[in-house]
Amino acid sequence: MEQITEGVNNLSVAADSFKKNRIQVSNTKKPLFFYVNLAKRYMQQYDEAELSALGMAIATVVTIAEILKNNGLAVEKKIMTSMVDVEDESRGRPLQKARIEILLGKTENFDELMAAATQRGDGDGEQQS
Repeated sequence: MEQITEGVNNLSVAADSFKKNRIQVSNTKKPLFFYVNLAKRYMQQYDEAELSALGMAIATVVTIAEILKNNGLAVEKKIMTSMVDVEDESRGRPLQKARIEILLGKTENFDELMAAATQRGDGDGEQQS
């Protein structure tokens, strides 16, 4: 128990890693439209959403951003890429992975589009083609 307490006390975390509007995207845990709808909810709540992913999930983040942009709901404010060290449990050594963060903001007509989607009964703001 002392080791756990000591580990927690020595833990240093970057200030931006607990952003309320950050969505950590995985391409294995949840379906694509779970993240699309979550991003819409975050944009309603915080006026912007930050999508973040590592490695193979980067394509999923880009897809989510493009869906939101193509439906007129979001604009890209910032795109950041970097390499991060991740502990490879099977080999016991650090492994470098690509990371992307896309900051999306609401469009001027975001609220109108979301209200129209709610009136139609689909509630997710997707435009039907």
